[in-house]
Amino acid sequence: MTTFHVAVTGSDRADGTRDAPFRTINRAARAAMPGDTVQVHEGTYREWVRPVRGGVSDDRRITFEAAPGEHVAIKGSEVVTGWVRDEGTVWRVDVPNTLFGDLNPFAEPVAGDWLHPGPGGTVAHRGDVYLNGRSFHEVHDRAAVLAPERRTRTRYPWTALDTELVVPDRTVHVWFAEVSDDVTTIWANFADADPNAELVEINVRPAVFYPERSHLDWITVRGFELAQAATPWTPPTADQPGLIGPNWAKGWVIEDNLIRDSKCSGVSLGKNAATGDNFAHERGDKPGYQYQIEAVFTASHQGWDREHVGSHVVRRNEIRDCGQNGVVGHLGCVFSTIADNHIHHIGTKHEFYGYEIGGIKLHAPIDVEVVHNRIHDTTLGIWLDWQVQGTRISRNVLYRNLRDLFVEVSHGPATIDHNVLASPIAIELFSQGNAFVNNLVLGAVRMQPVLDRATPYHLPHSTQVAGYAFVYAGDDRYVGNLFVGARGGVYGPEAPLVLEGFPPESFGTHAYDGFPASWEEYQQRVGSPGGAGDHSRFHHEHQPAYVRANAYADGARPAAHEADAVTVTEAAVVRVVDDGAEVHLELDLPAALTTPSTPVVTGADLGRVRIAAAGFEDRDGSPVVADVDLVGTRKEPGTPYPPGPLAALDGGTSRVRIW
Repeated sequence: MTTFHVAVTGSDRADGTRDAPFRTINRAARAAMPGDTVQVHEGTYREWVRPVRGGVSDDRRITFEAAPGEHVAIKGSEVVTGWVRDEGTVWRVDVPNTLFGDLNPFAEPVAGDWLHPGPGGTVAHRGDVYLNGRSFHEVHDRAAVLAPERRTRTRYPWTALDTELVVPDRTVHVWFAEVSDDVTTIWANFADADPNAELVEINVRPAVFYPERSHLDWITVRGFELAQAATPWTPPTADQPGLIGPNWAKGWVIEDNLIRDSKCSGVSLGKNAATGDNFAHERGDKPGYQYQIEAVFTASHQGWDREHVGSHVVRRNEIRDCGQNGVVGHLGCVFSTIADNHIHHIGTKHEFYGYEIGGIKLHAPIDVEVVHNRIHDTTLGIWLDWQVQGTRISRNVLYRNLRDLFVEVSHGPATIDHNVLASPIAIELFSQGNAFVNNLVLGAVRMQPVLDRATPYHLPHSTQVAGYAFVYAGDDRYVGNLFVGARGGVYGPEAPLVLEGFPPESFGTHAYDGFPASWEEYQQRVGSPGGAGDHSRFHHEHQPAYVRANAYADGARPAAHEADAVTVTEAAVVRVVDDGAEVHLELDLPAALTTPSTPVVTGADLGRVRIAAAGFEDRDGSPVVADVDLVGTRKEPGTPYPPGPLAALDGGTSRVRIW
């Protein structure tokens, strides 16, 4: 087992020892063999690290790590100097196109399936300008560089959201570029800064740490700052490169890094181009939905299974300031764990718009665990889409997002337990087969059937497709949750969020009024089809909603058939307080809301989902046991606990650190 060293003072003609280090990480990557470590020393490395081989097992990895106690930045950008004042606070620079290599991000649009043009049909580009590490906003004509628009209003076509983005000039920096045969001319408004006296960078590389070949397995990346990549739009029907990622492999560990300023996606656990690459956008002959179905089958033919793909670990990273996703992945994320990360300011620049934007956006997250992450200031915190089966969302803290959790066109089982969902829209379900256990829900709850998109489900704990089905709505479980109702919300310091289409009765489980309360009632309903045929009679009925032992306050309302709901009319207040490195809950609750009432919930209590005919289980096939609360306290079997994510919660006023 060899440790190779890299330093900014080194040489790629050296031996890679501590006394004679390499100069580039790529040189060390070419030398490293399974079981070896590449240790990188203090400094900034401007390169796209492309490993040429991986490890052979979990205990014979190739590890890339920052030297202990040393700050190591790997950037997809280059420093740009020689700015000339153009007019007022606008400066101009001519960048030789040779700087960019094969891809000029300032000439390359952000484009692909499910992407929508910006206001007025504008198209964003993959380029970006950074002043002292902070990215500028792109504008679409030179005049706008001198006088940035003060206010834009954005309608999000896939939600009921209507939000206003305030952009005062002198506080938001902007850029515009024109590309000729030989040079790229960039105009940028630096406000009061002198770009020749500050650090100004532009992104030039499409990735920072991402292999060009697939199936380089068992690689660890630890302790770096990874920043400023010109990544492409990554829908589930395309090649999905990120600033960092395995590129269709198995067993990567990405831990303890700062991952920031990816134009689109930060960490990618997604698919590659071999299963399709933006065909709906390029060909226009079929909807993206159809190409996504084809991608699932193509991946299966190419070896999409537990033995060859997935089982990654993404943990203890800070992931911020990415235009599309903090973590993205279709198919390649299976059997992975995303834990203990701080994900924020994702999709909040609003430079482009589409259906694939979120802090964590996963398609086919089979047996994926998303545990104890702090996610805030995103357009959508966690978005799980297609084939959400065996998935566990546990002990996460989500707040100050436009939406917290969206589960789409999936059939379960998915377990969502001991989370804080504190944004104006807390839960959206265009899916079935979900179990919500011991969550704190401070926002609206929305659900609906989807009868025009049949999506796959799988054999338990497998990538093998078992069948297809529509989403009929229901087959959901709610046990031991605390709903504190219409608290409203503000997105950003000045921009009010308008919740159109979310009346007060959207808070709580009231949306399930009229659903069957039991499996027996459902069977009775579909067994009396009134002349409907074998297939269509199921379209006329929602599935059961199993709702029990929840508590409601501040206008949140239970489903009409919840017999043991606790509902209080006294004032109840819960606030999420962001104190920087820490997050606290400030509570003022009536004692009735905190009375212990629910013992530990297990998979045996939750039954089996109807379509996939699968139980709520861990990856090893054992029943789920929801016995660890939000702050890590282990619950004792058979002991009753209060509704919500905390094992210990008293009435009255309290303040609890949750991060």
